[in-house]
Amino acid sequence: MDRQELIEQLAVPTEAKIVMIVMDGLGGSIHPDKKQTELEASVHPNLDALAQVSACGVQDPVASGITPGSGPGHLGLFGYNPIRYLIGRGLLDTVGIDVPLTPQDLTARGNFATLDLDKGVLTDRRAGRIPTEENIRLCKKLSGLKIDGTEILVQPVKEHRVSIIFRGEGLSDFLTDADPQKEGVPPIPAKTLKNEASKSAEVVNRFLEECRNRLKGETRANCLLLRGFSKMVNLPSFSKIYKLDPAAIALYPMYRGLARLVGMTILDSKEQTLAGEFETLKENWNKFNFFFLHFKATDSAGEDGNFEKKVKAIEEMDHQIEKLRAMDPDVIVVSGDHSTPCAFSGHSWHPVPTIIYSKKAHYRGPERFTEYQCAKEGFLGRISSTEIMPLALANAGKLLKYGA
Repeated sequence: MDRQELIEQLAVPTEAKIVMIVMDGLGGSIHPDKKQTELEASVHPNLDALAQVSACGVQDPVASGITPGSGPGHLGLFGYNPIRYLIGRGLLDTVGIDVPLTPQDLTARGNFATLDLDKGVLTDRRAGRIPTEENIRLCKKLSGLKIDGTEILVQPVKEHRVSIIFRGEGLSDFLTDADPQKEGVPPIPAKTLKNEASKSAEVVNRFLEECRNRLKGETRANCLLLRGFSKMVNLPSFSKIYKLDPAAIALYPMYRGLARLVGMTILDSKEQTLAGEFETLKENWNKFNFFFLHFKATDSAGEDGNFEKKVKAIEEMDHQIEKLRAMDPDVIVVSGDHSTPCAFSGHSWHPVPTIIYSKKAHYRGPERFTEYQCAKEGFLGRISSTEIMPLALANAGKLLKYGA
């Protein structure tokens, strides 16, 4: 019996409410120029005040030393073993934009990118984060392709991100990424991980070649990169395991897709802002007893290596914490799916600072909500991300005693 199976046996439904705030890419490391992490440099009195009356610590999204993607990072926060349940990014983005899928469909997450045609190397993997409106126009340029009987659907997601659906017989997701995930190098083809994926690799690579032909006249988005090849999966029900009625508030499709895969109700925000997300939370407060609220800006700034922008994003979240506490949830979790230090301009293996607040916790937390104070002074110490949901349930009075 694994931990999740045990929790399913012990969990009981109650009226207590849990709010999980996921600040994407929250964790950092000391910046060589700033001599601080982004959390240390930011002014966040409301998060500090919450940490002071909470159980705090740091969590490893997958395992020590492992740099996680956003999918594994969120699955761990939701209590799913991220090693056992590995989901490709393509499926998460596609489910997140409400595209109906069949069991035969092969999905991939795409980035419009900038390719230096003279040197043959990538200069920007995100094509300057083009506006979504431009993304929509480019997707129309790539529509209508069919290769060896495989229909290819190109769907806009957000900014530079697209979702690709390969629809046909005999497709496999045993493929390597067609994305080097760094700049200054040429694009790479998808390769097979198993012989059964040979047809899929050929279709994918011919599609990418045709995309470059159709995008030649574009100044920024003249190349497409693909990663996260995946087919439909079935995950255990979040509601059934934890005896919760869960809802998700997220602006980016991938996180909506992941929440939908575990069975959460997806709530739409009228305003596509963090303040709009919290307004959606307030409007739906009496309808659910678990809320997952996702905040992307911390991660985007980290990936861009923009220290000041990540500091401002942390401070933007801090302004909303007072509103959250006024709603008086029984449990508040604040954490991240991984660390994205500006010094790295990408995801890293560093453990993520975490707050678990409840009126039952009765722990004196650190003075400030930072990586080092949470690790040094937090009651939780260093834990696995998969321990967070059981701790949240326990603090909400939703777990029975185990054994006699």
